[in-house]
Amino acid sequence: MEKFKKSIKIFNYSKKEKISFFDGKMINLVKSHYNLCKPYKNMLKLFNYNLDNKNIKKIPPLPVSLFKNIDLLSVKKNKIIKTLLSSGTSGIVPSKIYLDGENSKNLTWVLTKIVESILGKKRIPMLIVDQNPRHSNRYNFNARIAAINGFSIFGKNITYLIDNNNKFKINELNKFLSIYGNDNFLIFGFTSIVYQHLLKNDISRKLKYNLKKGILIHGGGWKKLTDISITNKMFKDSFRKKYSLNKIHNYYGLVEQTGSIFIECEKCSLFKCSIYSDIFIRDKHLNIIEEKGKKGFLQVMSLIPSSYPGNNLLTEDIAEIVDSKKCKSCTHNYYGKLFKVYGRANNSEIRGCSNI
Repeated sequence: MEKFKKSIKIFNYSKKEKISFFDGKMINLVKSHYNLCKPYKNMLKLFNYNLDNKNIKKIPPLPVSLFKNIDLLSVKKNKIIKTLLSSGTSGIVPSKIYLDGENSKNLTWVLTKIVESILGKKRIPMLIVDQNPRHSNRYNFNARIAAINGFSIFGKNITYLIDNNNKFKINELNKFLSIYGNDNFLIFGFTSIVYQHLLKNDISRKLKYNLKKGILIHGGGWKKLTDISITNKMFKDSFRKKYSLNKIHNYYGLVEQTGSIFIECEKCSLFKCSIYSDIFIRDKHLNIIEEKGKKGFLQVMSLIPSSYPGNNLLTEDIAEIVDSKKCKSCTHNYYGKLFKVYGRANNSEIRGCSNI
């Protein structure tokens, strides 16, 4: 755990600090997984990976789909305390992510540091736009429940806004706002669920109070909105217009790298890399695209995964790295990459990548 507490500059780090902190630890994690996870070792051998490599660009990324088909662990099974499942479409095999005690503590610690950059260290009253997961299996649960459990540590006086029949609890919301609505409070939920219950099913006419003191953090579930042509800007504009809610933070994250989220800058709506994470963009031949502003497959790296080899993953999402000069609020003492995600690649792009 100590290695995760040496750096307190979660975003305001220099290039030298990032390289010194991140690169060496990533190389060491690869070696650890190579020695402890036989399938991972076989895959690196297939790519002729040299363990003496010092360049993180040379580490072959694993496709995220691999976790749907193979159990990948770097610890003994009796050390696993939680198993996370991706929130996939019905009928699709979910990814399975195995966490031991150390990995679980590290992901909570890093997530806390990232969210504190928005909320500060003080816990505030919280609304969760979802059902209460109290009856879920505490050892085996999906990404949605994992997110609720993870983010709930930042709140107090928590109110869940959806009942077991998937009905929105407007009376509970009005009650919460009558007590806590005059000071900052947190709103959390999956993007598509927040959209469905607060925007599509417009409850503004039934609302006795506004949400202007709220801080909305949401992520995941964008595919459903993309399918109906709802953009991030439209999502935010609707909240500002209907509810006077201006503080909105989207985040990008994968269950395969739980805890290592990329939070969105409130000003420019670009995702930021923390000192614990990094990204690359690869073309359809899996070559790294060095030039900013060019789209390709998003590769995500994280120092968190230690009980399974999920540190370096090739996603099925299309993204691009954006010139940091385009957001002055991000560039103050910030070296990390800024990037934009366009959504899931189409089938032909995925097939092309898989063929490689």
